[in-house]
Amino acid sequence: MKISEYIESGILELYVMGNLSAEESVEVEKMMALHPEIQEEVQAIEWSLEKYAKANAVQPPATVKPLLLATIDYMQRLGSGEVPANPAILNENSTASDYAQWISRDDFQNPENVNDIHVKLIAATPQATTAIVWLKYLAPDEVHHDEHEKFLILEGTCNIIVDGKIHSLKPGDFFQIPLHSDHRVEVTGSTPCKVVLQRVAA
Repeated sequence: MKISEYIESGILELYVMGNLSAEESVEVEKMMALHPEIQEEVQAIEWSLEKYAKANAVQPPATVKPLLLATIDYMQRLGSGEVPANPAILNENSTASDYAQWISRDDFQNPENVNDIHVKLIAATPQATTAIVWLKYLAPDEVHHDEHEKFLILEGTCNIIVDGKIHSLKPGDFFQIPLHSDHRVEVTGSTPCKVVLQRVAA
């Protein structure tokens, strides 16, 4: 096969995407070693795919990274011997004292620098996830179809906007997001808003 035909066969694209067998990949690598033009073509394909990926990249929600880091932290704590907790379900009668054992812990104090959102998990089960959350600016729009999201404000102030309606909250306030409702949280003070956040399976 001519070099031009080999390049146009599609095998180099399959190689770059990792869709060849081990034997086929070895064969391509041998051809690259023998023919600089094939190596150049592989590099060009890699560059084109990278450019395409960047152009079509999807920005993940702002909550993904802090929740991932909080989950890693929680798993490490459990691995170090922390006993899984069973915190009370948030309701209109909840107070900060119901969560005092976590609020007072040294590792649950305000982080020095809240980039935007900081999360510290109290507990995570299939039925409910409970966390202390610090918001510096906002929590972006979300809609929940299979879990009830509940807030107890501990420090600071915020607005929770549900389907366009503004609910202004201060320390001690409880609020539950209705299912299937678009909502977001906007911090209204100069300091981060600290809340107990709970998501309970519907």
